Amino acid sequence: MTNSYRFGGLLAALLISARVYAGDIQVTNAWTRATAPGQEAAGIDMTITSKRSATLVGVSSPAAKAVELHSMTSENGMMKMHAVKTIELPAGKPVNLHDSGYHLMLDGLKVPLKEGESVPLTLSIKVDKQSIVKIGIKAEVKSLHATSAATQEKEHHHDH
Repeated sequence: MTNSYRFGGLLAALLISARVYAGDIQVTNAWTRATAPGQEAAGIDMTITSKRSATLVGVSSPAAKAVELHSMTSENGMMKMHAVKTIELPAGKPVNLHDSGYHLMLDGLKVPLKEGESVPLTLSIKVDKQSIVKIGIKAEVKSLHATSAATQEKEHHHDH
């Protein structure tokens, strides 16, 4: 009986510490564009802020066969997309994937993405190079013609 109490206490401590880690990570402005008929892929943007040094190591979604981390670079005047294994999240610094040259790519969409709906995602984030925390979020599906919040902000300031 005593061992089961110890195990229960250990389990409770582990669950509480996982919540503390998840509480140290904030995900905001997760969004994607609606898809056109027949479109099988979509990019997702978001901002992730971690109180501790962390690394985004993976993402999954029931809405797609696969979710990849991608970087965007300009090569000879053409934008190129490359899969990456991780995205660094420096302690205390908000990382907007789009502004940092990254995005998440949903591949093999199971159904079209419709404006007003949301896409469930599970982020796998390694905290302090130790434990992996799983965080469930939803990305808002915006209009097919939506632009990033950062782009909208720049365009807004450009008008003045």
